[in-house]
Amino acid sequence: MPVKKTIFILLSLASGICFIPGQISPAPPSPEKWVIVKGSDLQVDGATNISRFSCEIADYCGPDTIVLNNNGIGAGRDQGVTVTGTIGLDVSGFDCHNAMMTSELRKTLKAAIFPRLYIHFLSLSRMPDPGLRKDSLKGLVEIELAGVTRRMEINYTVSAPDRKLILLTGNQQIKFSDFRLVAPRKLGGMIRTSDKLEIGFHLDMKAIN
Repeated sequence: MPVKKTIFILLSLASGICFIPGQISPAPPSPEKWVIVKGSDLQVDGATNISRFSCEIADYCGPDTIVLNNNGIGAGRDQGVTVTGTIGLDVSGFDCHNAMMTSELRKTLKAAIFPRLYIHFLSLSRMPDPGLRKDSLKGLVEIELAGVTRRMEINYTVSAPDRKLILLTGNQQIKFSDFRLVAPRKLGGMIRTSDKLEIGFHLDMKAIN
């Protein structure tokens, strides 16, 4: 084969290789932004050696925004989700529907020194599935209470009545001692509060992007 023809064939092959369209990497998914709306609440359930009690901060509504961002380029719903956002609640807003218990809880949580309880959202195991009426998943948060911060895993239930509204319910057991607090006692120690508490929060959130 003539040398010129050979060179022409090689150049043609190289040119073809150079112009073969490469695989285009998928664009990273856009963050999902949700703002907390009226109707959200935080509840704390506990017990004494005499009876159970339930305290709540009802009808919470702050200008707080939660941002959900899939990890990695083109990550699917099961790749893990980074979450940013914080809700801050007034500890003095707790109502135990019993004047003595309400006063004791606020005092125990050092409301006068640390007036705010914060929940810092960190991550979700995956994006909520909008195709399910109720979806269960896990996530990490940091709870800041009485000047002490603890990282905890939260069990979530998520429902989405429509594409613009998401209802997020989370629950976790904590202890007063987790935050270097001593459970309340009254009447010379005759009434003793358990160290364990069940916290639960219900957030109504609306999509803003």
